[in-house]
Amino acid sequence: MLGCFPHPMTQRIAVIPGDGIGPEVARIGVRLLEALGLPLQFDWFDFGADRYLRDGTILPAGFVETVRRDYAAIYFGAVGDPRVPGNEHAKGILLAMRFELDLYVNLRPCLLMDDRLSPLKGKGRNELKFVVFRENTEGLYTGTGGVFKKGTPDEIAQEVEVNTRKGVERICEAAFQYAEQRGLRRVCMADKANVLVHGHGLWRRTFAEVAKRHPRAQGKAMYVDALAMDLVRQPEAYDVIVTNNLFGDILTDLGAALTGGLGIAASGNVHPGRVSLFEPVHGSAPDIARQGKANPLAMVLSGALMLEHLGHRREAQRLTRAVEDQVRSGARTPDLVPFLGPPASTTEQVGDELLARVSAAP
Repeated sequence: MLGCFPHPMTQRIAVIPGDGIGPEVARIGVRLLEALGLPLQFDWFDFGADRYLRDGTILPAGFVETVRRDYAAIYFGAVGDPRVPGNEHAKGILLAMRFELDLYVNLRPCLLMDDRLSPLKGKGRNELKFVVFRENTEGLYTGTGGVFKKGTPDEIAQEVEVNTRKGVERICEAAFQYAEQRGLRRVCMADKANVLVHGHGLWRRTFAEVAKRHPRAQGKAMYVDALAMDLVRQPEAYDVIVTNNLFGDILTDLGAALTGGLGIAASGNVHPGRVSLFEPVHGSAPDIARQGKANPLAMVLSGALMLEHLGHRREAQRLTRAVEDQVRSGARTPDLVPFLGPPASTTEQVGDELLARVSAAP
C-alpha cells in the first residue's frame, strides 16, 4: 500500500489504546493480529486521559523520535475524555504524531460489506466501494490564525487555511498511485475553487499536472458540495477521491454512513515507506465504555490496513475476509442491529467469533 514499509525480521508495533472504548477494542485487535503468526512485537503505552490526569504526561519528551527510530507502526485506539474538557491530551497525542511524523495521507476506505448496511435504495456492495485520500497535515487544521479583541462586540477570529504545492502534489500523487496499483480507473479531486480561488486554485492546477503523469487513470475535479450530493445519488461513479483536510473530514464521515457506520470505519494515517499510525475513526465513545457495546470491527480493519502497509498483504486480506464473514453471518454489537437484526452481542463475543474465524482460515 503506497510503498510498503521496509522491515527487519521482527516488526515492533507501538500500541496506544487511549481512552473510553479504546482499550476494549485495542485488546481484541492485538489478539487477532497475534493469531496470524507474524513476526510482530506489540509494546503497550498508557498515554491517555488517566495518565494525563495522574501526572500531566501527554507524550514524554523524545517519544515521537523513539517511534520514528524503533517502530514500524502505531496501532491506536481512541482519545477523548469528559474529565479533560478541552481534550488537551487528545490533541497533544494524536495531532502531534500526525504532524511530527508527517503522516500526510489519511486513508479511509468506504467499502460496503453487506447490502443490508446500505441506507441507499438500490445501492449495494457493487456500488459502494470507494476510497478517500484526505490531506492530513495542512489545510485548516494547522492552528494558524488568531483572535483579536476576544470577548468584545468587535471580536475578530481568523482561521488560516494552509496549502503548499508540496503538500497538494504528494497527496494527489499518492491517490493516483493507489488507483494504479489496484487497477482503479477514476480519481476525483474535491475542492471549492469557485470561491476559494487562491488555495483551491492551487489544488486544481496541481491535480491537473499530476493527472497528466498518470494517463491510465481518469482524473476529474469537482466542487465538494456537488460531490457530496453525487455520492448519495450515484456512489458507483467513484473509485478514489482526494481532497483537503477539512473536506476529507466531512466526506469520510458521509462515506462511513453510507457503508455501515463508524463502528466499521477504519483509517490509516500514512507516510509511505515510513512509520505510520492506524486507528478506528469512531472516537472514544465514553458513554458506552466498559459496557460491552463497543464494535471492535473498525479496530480490526485498521489492523488490516496496518498489515498491508507493513508488507503483509495476504494476512491483511485474511483479516478483512474474517470481518466480512462476521458482518454477514456472525454476532454483532448493538450499533449494527438496526441493519442486520437482533440479537445484540457483546464486544468480547464478537471478538471471540472473529478470532475463531481467523484461526480457522487457511
